[in-house]
Order: sequence, then structure tokens, then C-alpha cells
Amino acid sequence: MFSQSTDLLVHQSNHMGEQPYKCPDCGKGFCVRFNLMVHQRVHTDERPYLCPDCGKGFSRRSSLTAHRRVHTGERPYPCPDCGKGFSRRSSLTAHRRVHTGERPYPCPDCGKGFTTKTALSTHHRSHTGERPYKCAECGKSFSQKAFRQHSNLAQHAWVHSGERPSLDHGGSLMDGMAPPERHAAERPYRCLDCGRTFSRSTDLLAHQSNHTGEQPYKCPVCGKGFCVRFNLMVHRRVHTGERPYTCPDCGKGFSQNSSLTAHQRVHTGERPYPCPDCGKRFSRSSHLKSHRRVHTGERPYPCPDCGKGFSRRSNLTAHQRVHTGPE
Repeated sequence: MFSQSTDLLVHQSNHMGEQPYKCPDCGKGFCVRFNLMVHQRVHTDERPYLCPDCGKGFSRRSSLTAHRRVHTGERPYPCPDCGKGFSRRSSLTAHRRVHTGERPYPCPDCGKGFTTKTALSTHHRSHTGERPYKCAECGKSFSQKAFRQHSNLAQHAWVHSGERPSLDHGGSLMDGMAPPERHAAERPYRCLDCGRTFSRSTDLLAHQSNHTGEQPYKCPVCGKGFCVRFNLMVHRRVHTGERPYTCPDCGKGFSQNSSLTAHQRVHTGERPYPCPDCGKRFSRSSHLKSHRRVHTGERPYPCPDCGKGFSRRSNLTAHQRVHTGPE
């Protein structure tokens, strides 16, 4: 059953394959004339629906309605499996595939499956080499516009502006793409033991294991424990040798997307983590964290044999050879 006749027409086209209204710019077909009119705004960049809170424009009224939930915090679509709320129905649909394991969008080149069409489109550029988003400052091209994964224009813009890109109402997402479900600065998950806050529930769970010591997910190969199932999945790539994230510049593979993101800065020269004390910049947040101990004097790695403290674990390992002798 459908509440509007146009929705029924769209649905029926799935059965008949009839799309009589063609876009004169790109040839895409539609079964309803109104949908063609809305689509043409992609080419004209017309955005007639303005947000009264931040002024951002949208080509569809439904996109504006969903966007306004960024300001109100409304999440009217709860997941029946885990209770997590979403601001868009499409985001809930995509999220539920985490529980079902469904990946309905396979890559035609390698067969890898994806939970969303957007994720497939982004992945497909790793095969085609397409980089449609060009930096206005230096002309470098990127495969993604939004601040989501590696090779994105918004993250690169940080090099020129010195400002961390925003995911809220700064316009870093294309109209029609599902926005992230929270602001980059929002950290709604609070640890009841120490008060530290996190942007993701999985990060909170990982942190809480520091207090509880609980690690229910054990690696069957080496026995290492993890508090989050996903972290175990990533860890198992150490044993299998799987490296699903490939650098488009040099072809080097990585087991984690975050490792690829950090590696790509070797090619771009980006150092997005500045030291607030001396201004020195680093390509990884972990390198900045270690460096700051030069200023704070913190030495969190004590030698169990003599008690001497070190600012880096690698320095402690090297020092311990004094006690154990060369191998």
C-alpha cells in the first residue's frame, strides 16, 4: 500500500522497467515527471529549500527535513535490534545490515559487497582511478568529497585552511548523500567511571575495558582478547595476512582503513596534528601524543627491572636489553 499515487508509480516501474522521462543532460530515466524535475537540479545546482537555522540549501524538501534533525537532535527511526536511533529512514535501513550481514550492492569488478550504494560507488573508484573532486587551492583531485575515509577533499582542505573540516552544516556533504549521524565534535557516550566522553558507542566499550578488564572476544589463533567484536575481526587480519585497504598512489595494502589514511600522508605531505606547545606538526595523532611528553615530562612506560621511566614503549623495549643482554 502507498500513501501517494506517485510512490505507487515509482514502485510499479520496478516491475515494468518503464522510465519514459529522460534527463536531457545525462540520459537518466524516470517514471514520474516530477522526479525528473527534481533530478535536473543536480545539473543546475538549484537548491530552493533553505534551512532556517544555518542557511544551507537543498534540492529536495525531504533532504531539508532530514537535515534539520542535525539542529534538533531528533532521531525518529530506532533500530528494533539494538535501539540506536537515526535521523533518516535510509540510514536505519543501511544500519540494520550490520545485524543481518546483508550486502546487497556487489562490486562488478571484484565482487566485494557493500551495505549502501554510496559505499559501492566510492569503492568502485579504486578500480577506475576516478577522482572527481578537485581542490580549488592546488588542483589536486580526490575520490571523495566528504570527510569520511581516505582520499577525501574535505580532509585535504585542512592543509590549506588549518581548520579541521566540519561535518555538520558546513556543506561538506553532497546533497542526496546520507549525512553522518552526529556532529564530529559531539561525544554523547560518557564513561560512568571516569567521565570521559566518546563519539561512538564502540569506542566507549573499548575504553571501559580499561576499567573492567573484560575482553569477551578471544582470537582463536593467539588467544588475544578484545572487548568489541569488530576489533577482533580487524586483529585476525594479522594472522590471515588480509590487507583490504589499498593505497591508490603506490599500491601498498593495509589491514585497517585508519592505517591507509595515515600512510597516504606520506604521499600528500599532510601533517594535520599540530603540537599546541611548539607548533611542530605530525601525520598521526599517536606521534603527536608521544611528542607532547617532551613538554609534559610524562614517562608512562616504567622498566619492571629498575623502575626507570620512558616516554615511548619502543624506548623501554630497547632499554630492557640492558638487563636481558643481546638476543
